[in-house]
Amino acid sequence: MRRVVVVGNSGSGKTTLANAIAARTGAPRIELDSIFHQANWTPMEDEAFRAEVDARTAGETWVVDGNYARALAEVLWPKADTFVWLDYSRWVVTGRIVRRTIPRAFVGHELWNGNREHWRNLLSLDRQRSIIVWSVTQHGAYRARYLAEATGPRWSHGTVVRLRSPRHATAWLEQVSPT
Repeated sequence: MRRVVVVGNSGSGKTTLANAIAARTGAPRIELDSIFHQANWTPMEDEAFRAEVDARTAGETWVVDGNYARALAEVLWPKADTFVWLDYSRWVVTGRIVRRTIPRAFVGHELWNGNREHWRNLLSLDRQRSIIVWSVTQHGAYRARYLAEATGPRWSHGTVVRLRSPRHATAWLEQVSPT
């Protein structure tokens, strides 16, 4: 396990697990959100995004967390040897994203490139503005997408690890050894 991609619904704990894998293996961690979301939540152009991720994953070891399948599947996934899919229940993910996002908005915690969660977005029912609404409404779509990938040809060259609960993730992580 030298080149790892961690995917899952928004709020499932991708960054937390990727940090833990990177710490155990000594591999650098690459957070896709921090690359994609430029100042003022401006998305990076697809071509520039692919080039940046391609350059950052040129090394022998890394742990990447984030989805961005449509933009990066052809650049990132062929390099990976392990795909870790956090496939938690909607209730687990919703609880996590609420517990994470509300305090961030309350204290104005900077995420990346000067971007912060804002109360007005959290109160919105528009999934393009509220990460909580996005997570709840996209849960089924993420599950369907990654189930297809886990059983399809694009991940067949690597090991697929489907973690169905935080307890399962903790037990799996304890077995991860340094590279």
